Amino acid sequence: MIMTILYQNDIEFFNTHGLFAGIDEAGRGALAGPVVTAAVILNYNTLIEGINDSKLLTPKKREELYWQIVESAIDYSIVEISPAYIDRYNILRATLLGFKKAFFQLKSKPRYCLIDGRDIHSELKPYAKAIIKGDQLYASIAAASILAKVHRDKLMLAYDDIYPEYGFASNKGYGTAYHAKMICSYGLSPIHRKSFKIPEVTRS
Repeated sequence: MIMTILYQNDIEFFNTHGLFAGIDEAGRGALAGPVVTAAVILNYNTLIEGINDSKLLTPKKREELYWQIVESAIDYSIVEISPAYIDRYNILRATLLGFKKAFFQLKSKPRYCLIDGRDIHSELKPYAKAIIKGDQLYASIAAASILAKVHRDKLMLAYDDIYPEYGFASNKGYGTAYHAKMICSYGLSPIHRKSFKIPEVTRS
């Protein structure tokens, strides 16, 4: 396969900084469910065709790439930060905690990490660089976005079996009109983020 610019950027960074991980999240803006973070160290001897920002991929393609990444990566980790933690602190703090945990759970102990976005946990600052839209620039960050997204989508499918009235299978916890209507009818479930504003709904 032809090496993409995302892989080229990864390899250039690797040649300068040594072993590093890409880190991203899924579910930051959802009304329900955890925020999920993932860290990935790609194996550049096994290039994966089609890696890109998870938001630009179909669910089927994300699923295919998920398993290719899991099987070929040097290392990866996936972390869930609960709605309760999000409500107790805030979504930014929860996300940064997830980034930190994902990095330090890697057994390969990379020297550095690239994080999608603009914020870095204080304990990660010596090891990290934040890159806005990094999942469209670096293969390792894009891979992390895929792992986080697919893992979280599977969680929300499981929650749909427990709380079928909210439509989690389709909306994945995000604030669709149907989801807001169901919250108005049934109230908040145990996995809803009580600190988040529900669109066009007066919460009781």
